Formats: sequence, C-alpha cells, structure tokens
Amino acid sequence: MLQIRQLLLPVDSSDEDLRREVLRVLRVREADLVDLTLEQKAIDARRGHVAFSCTVAVRLKDEATVLKRMGKSDKVRVSPEESYEPVAAGSVARSGRVVIVGSGPCGLFCGLLLARAGWKPVLLERGKAAGDRARDVTGFWRRGWGLNPESNVQFGEGGAGTFSDGKLYTQIRDREHRIPWLLRELVAAGAPEDILIKARPHIGTDRLIKVVRHIREEILALGGEVRFESRVADVVIDGGRMRGVVLASGETLEAERTVFAVGHSARDTFEMLHQRGVQLEAKPFSVGVRIEHPQSLIDKARYGKWAGNPRLGAAPYKFVAHCGSGRVAYSFCMCPGGLVVAAASEEGGVVTNGMSSYARAEANANSGFMVDVRPEDYRSREGDDPLAGVRFQRQLERAAYVAGGGDYRAPAQRLEDFLAGVASTGPGQVLPSYQPGVVWGGVHELLPEHVVETLRQSVPVIDRKLPGFALDDAVLTGVETRSSAPLRIPRDATTLECLSVPGFFPAGEGAGYAGGIISAAADGMRVAEALLRQG
Repeated sequence: MLQIRQLLLPVDSSDEDLRREVLRVLRVREADLVDLTLEQKAIDARRGHVAFSCTVAVRLKDEATVLKRMGKSDKVRVSPEESYEPVAAGSVARSGRVVIVGSGPCGLFCGLLLARAGWKPVLLERGKAAGDRARDVTGFWRRGWGLNPESNVQFGEGGAGTFSDGKLYTQIRDREHRIPWLLRELVAAGAPEDILIKARPHIGTDRLIKVVRHIREEILALGGEVRFESRVADVVIDGGRMRGVVLASGETLEAERTVFAVGHSARDTFEMLHQRGVQLEAKPFSVGVRIEHPQSLIDKARYGKWAGNPRLGAAPYKFVAHCGSGRVAYSFCMCPGGLVVAAASEEGGVVTNGMSSYARAEANANSGFMVDVRPEDYRSREGDDPLAGVRFQRQLERAAYVAGGGDYRAPAQRLEDFLAGVASTGPGQVLPSYQPGVVWGGVHELLPEHVVETLRQSVPVIDRKLPGFALDDAVLTGVETRSSAPLRIPRDATTLECLSVPGFFPAGEGAGYAGGIISAAADGMRVAEALLRQG
C-alpha cells in the first residue's frame, strides 16, 4: 500500500475530486486503482488561502512500477507500519493486587490494559462517577450550589479533561503507535468516528462523559474494581517499599504495586507524599488568564472568505510569542466556540479553564493566555521546597477569589484596559462567558509583574499573525494556574518505578509526565506495559 501526504484540495471539493487528484498525482488510470482510504484531513490556512491537506492510503495493481516512476518523492511513500499490539486478554494472571489512584485518562487506560491482560486492578477515584460529577459541576456553575472539593472540574471520573475541549492531539513522540490505537478505542467507547481522520480531533465535554463510562464498564466486566468517593489520605510504606494506601474512610488497601495517576491538582496528595519521604522536584509551569474574542472574528482572521463554512467549523488558533525579556507567552487549551469555566478544586480560590462541546457552537473563542514560570520565580524565599509551586498557585487563586467578591465570581478586564494598566468598569462588545459570573476590575493587579509585562509585550506580536487578537474589547478572565503540575515525581526511565520508593509508579500529568488527554492516556499505557513486563 502507498501513502500520499499533503494532498491539497479546495474547501468545496467532493470525494470524487479526491479520487481524481490521487490519480493525477500517481499518474495512473482508474483501472489501476484497487482501493483508496482517507487517513487524515487537516485544514491548511497558511499563505493566505484555505484548503484541506489530506493523507491518503492507496492500493494499486502495480505499486512497484509507480514507486519507481515517482522516484524520490516527499509526497508518495510506502505506507508505514503503525500497529500497536497490547498484551492479549487473559494471557497473564496476577495474584498480587495493583491499585490505581485516579480515574482520568491515565488511570483508565492503565486499568484497561491490565484488565484485558487478565489482571484485576482496583481503581480509586476521590470524586464521583461522570454523571453525578457533571451535576455537581453544572450546579456550581449555574445554580448557586457550593463548591464540592471532591467533585468538580478537577476531580471525578474522567479527570480534568472531561470538562475541557476534549482535544485528542499531542506533540509527544509515538514510536510505539499508541495514539492510533487510543483513538480507535475511544471510537469503540462512543467517541465520534471523525477523530480517526481529523488532524486536530476533539470529542467535547458532552461526549466525553459517555466515553469514560464505557471504559469503566469494560474494566468492571473484566473483573476489575472501580471505587468512587474513595480519596487516598495516606500511603503505607514498610521497609522502604510502598505496600498499600489508606483511604479517608480509614480503610487500608494492601497493594503489591500502586500507580498514582492523580492529575495536576491533587495538592493534598503531593503534600502527603512529601511528608512520607517520596522524592519530589519543582518544575516549570505557566500561569496567566483566559482571553475571549468573538468566534466570528477568529473565523475571519483564520479562514478569510471561507469563514463560517460548515465544512471548516469554528476556527482554532495557536501562537507562541517570544518577548525581548526572554519570556514566552503562548496559547493554551484553545477552545473554539467554547466557554470559560470555573475550575476551582479548593475552597477560597478562583481558577479558570476553557471548555467546548462537540459542536463548538458558542459565540466566543477562548484560550489560556499564558506565560512560563520557572522554579527560581516562585521559590526564591522557599529554598528547595518542591511544594513551593503549589503555594505560588494558591496565592494567585486566593487573590482572584478576593478580587471576585469571595463567591467564586472571577475578576475580568477588557484587553484595552489591561494594556493601559487601568481597571475595567464593564464589558464592551464581547460578553464574558464565565459562570458563576465576573467582577470587573484589574486582572493585571493579580499576576506577577513579569507575567503581566510579557502578556502586554506579546499582544502586538500575536496580532500581526492573528489579526484582531488585539481587539480592545477582548475579555481577560483570571486567573489560570493549572496548566500543568508544578512538580515532578522522578521515576526510572525503564521500569517507570519511583526512584525513591519501590512499588510506587507515578504516572500522567500529576507526576509531571503528560500534558493533555492523549499524552496522559499514553503514559498510563506505558506504566501498564512496564508492570506487565515485570510480571
């Protein structure tokens, strides 16, 4: 089979146009074509025009002759082998218990692979099942319910990614071809089939809930166990090895191996591990705000005359702006046609994030507008304490809580006022989507000086590449502090076991080894594979 890459087609092209273009590029007749499969479809909006860039798998009657005729080509090649072979179900049986803490994508896919291999993992989730969790979250946003510290945007079945745009693309290297396998598994669990083809696939919050429930049900059917509202309050370390966990209820679960896939916001867990002597280390992360523009403006900037075309959908964007200070401002978790949402997990703090449904049909586009923060920025007075980043995040979140009135409303500011350093008194043409609501003021007063200055310097840089970004009425809502965990738990590169405590396997975003749904799920698979290899 041959593969054709970067096959450009007009936005209004048909399946027949695709077929004709394949024949033209390969210089073959219709009779020579055996089969054609569209593998990937991306939107190419560079160089002032918009087109679809396709990757196509083609089977011909005489592929050798065509390859010889094409010579060295960047566009046509033999299709690469991209198969992933997990351990066959039932091929391994373990008597020792494996406990997985956390049921986000990392924990779920770690548990799924172990369950299919005949193991019977126990998944512990501090939050609620997806449906009950969704009711708590929407009640907090829209109905005046109090924040539930154990059931919110960060904690509960599916992890933080359940209330996001549901992006399924990542920049991690994937030599083992886990990602195509993951996408097929998500489709089997109820995700839309177009994620197998789109270059930048996403599911959306409204569909993710069904998907994570399906994965959980398979783990249960294979003999695994999933416990909700089961927060791990302590660990059992005996003879230098982790032997189990202690739940907040007081119950102790013995475990031969324990996987921690707790996510980037499990601060009490990080503190407990630190107290128990587990090695942690501070790492860089980012802080900033959510910025909102009219989606129609972004569509026009990205797609020009094709803006609003249903075949293109709501336009995304991505930017990185290098400033003279050496700092970087960048877009994070961009949500086309989405909402800015309350993402707090601790009482007395305001945290923002972005979310989109599958349709991406809301009026505004939003993204994290972030600046890098380094350990030397936040631990100058903390020495080498690996938890200094957690305290730094909390400080910003509590300041935002106070500025928002102390009821989880968020401080907001128009971009024009942010650049001028003056407080806003109300919105312009862009209405903020954050719920439970905003309080207008000066977001610039809440962030570190270097963050504010980097954001200000980056605006004209970004606007040159994304016209309209510098819109005076664009809304900044603060603060965004949970881009990633502020620490890492060092582990062995081969066994993936914690360097300081055997029997403990740190995994995913909370351990510092992932950033997003797919990279977290892939890391959970890596840990499962490492356990299976050890037997």
